[in-house]
Amino acid sequence: MDVRKSLVSTLVTLAISSSVSAGVVPENQKNTWFQSANSEITEKLQQTYQKRAKNVILFVGDGMGISTLTAARILEGQLSGNPGEEHQLSFETFPYSALVKTYNVDAQTPDSAGTMTAMMSGVKSDAGVIGVGEKVQRGDCSTMDNNELVSIVDLAEIKGLSTGVVTTARITHATPAATYAKSVERNWEDISDMPDDAIAGGCKDIADQLVNYQSNLETRFPGLNVDGIEVLFGGGRRHFLPKDAAFNSLDASSEKEGDRTDGRDLTSEWQNIYKDGTYVYEQTGFDAIDTESSSHVLGLFNESHMQYAADRTNDIAGEPSLSQMTGKAINILDNNDKGYFLMVEAGRIDHAHHAGNAAGALTDTIELSEAVQQAIKQTNPAETLIMVTADHSHVFTIAGYPKRGNPILGKVVSIGSDTPTLANDDLPYTTLGYSNGLGFRDLGTETNADVSYDSPAIAGRVDLNAVNTESSGFHQEATVPLGSETHSGEDVALYASGPGAQLAQGNIEQNVIYHIIENALDLVGKE
Repeated sequence: MDVRKSLVSTLVTLAISSSVSAGVVPENQKNTWFQSANSEITEKLQQTYQKRAKNVILFVGDGMGISTLTAARILEGQLSGNPGEEHQLSFETFPYSALVKTYNVDAQTPDSAGTMTAMMSGVKSDAGVIGVGEKVQRGDCSTMDNNELVSIVDLAEIKGLSTGVVTTARITHATPAATYAKSVERNWEDISDMPDDAIAGGCKDIADQLVNYQSNLETRFPGLNVDGIEVLFGGGRRHFLPKDAAFNSLDASSEKEGDRTDGRDLTSEWQNIYKDGTYVYEQTGFDAIDTESSSHVLGLFNESHMQYAADRTNDIAGEPSLSQMTGKAINILDNNDKGYFLMVEAGRIDHAHHAGNAAGALTDTIELSEAVQQAIKQTNPAETLIMVTADHSHVFTIAGYPKRGNPILGKVVSIGSDTPTLANDDLPYTTLGYSNGLGFRDLGTETNADVSYDSPAIAGRVDLNAVNTESSGFHQEATVPLGSETHSGEDVALYASGPGAQLAQGNIEQNVIYHIIENALDLVGKE
């Protein structure tokens, strides 16, 4: 009886305490900030989750660090006519998130090969290697034996799921390559990139591995019967074509588009393997793809990387956006009742940062957000796990004390002022900057960030009084002069929604992402 009285007394006390606490908060405190946060918590308290997913879509913003997310969020908000700081990118509304440690086994500041290998294989590995373990020696073909890893794409194929790889970079570049290839050197994109001893040792270039992915997997696991990767969209045609002008595509930008020195046309080889498949290289061909009847599609939309999002209209024959490729990939992959795994990379965020062009990097980040929104529209949240993350960050900063709503690409204007704040050298400075790299460029309305490489690095301060820092061709100042801006080593974010998303919590190693995906799809048959 005493126990019951004590319990009742405690409950009454808690009820009174709760009531009193509710009344303590004054009405003037319950403004829009307060109510918005309260609604967010209430919504999260009502969420439930499922353990398994039918489909998984992994979005990777290459080089999309925390500062990039923040700046892109503000820019998108400002482009909509708002101050910007309160805005959210599409995936920032996801219910689960985590911080991800990006270092490689041998590198404090990582590269895309080692980081994507971690996400695809479940183990960390070295910088510069793809789909292989840390015991290999980079560039040494003889160390490949017994060090090849099994990827999420491999497991999904084995289970009978459909698979897809979409990227705005070359499809043989490090991040997309880590979904399907095994290589001790990320730069072996075609045979012309390989040393003679590697060729003699039996190592295959990455483009070759992509085209022969199905047979390679079946050879590795005798008795296996898979149907190969259904959707492949990206750039990098040069690695699939012979170094012969006769094989140039209609939108070739070089005298000889192809790089291959073995005379092989891998686009034709792919079409011979997938006789019902569709190969396209420009917008018109892409638009004509029948998503209901297509069994396999290969789209190589540029000789090298695809265009920056802001530069897409300058493409010779036209190319689809990341959002369009994502939507079409989903429509093809969801024809499989067993489900699918799709990796989508916004590869050119990284390239714009390397060139020191914040406008380009942020525009491509916004494009990634739109692609995620497209995926949300086309999928059932009860059966599709969507994850958004980055492979690494960049030395990209948001600094000074600009007032709220100040143009994120602009010069710092402090609270209470209408004119740019001056530094100790009596010169204005921008909110965004880089710790190292090529430094200042004033290229006006130029949308191709890579033009930055045409001139030597300019380190330190420049008089920006007469410069429009909000133009697409402005490249921010840098402290340390380098031939290219570098990656950075801090954690990146992971956002998740759908079945299995609840595992994206806390501070995790990058290879844990593989295990979240594997668990959601139950690829190794735990159930």
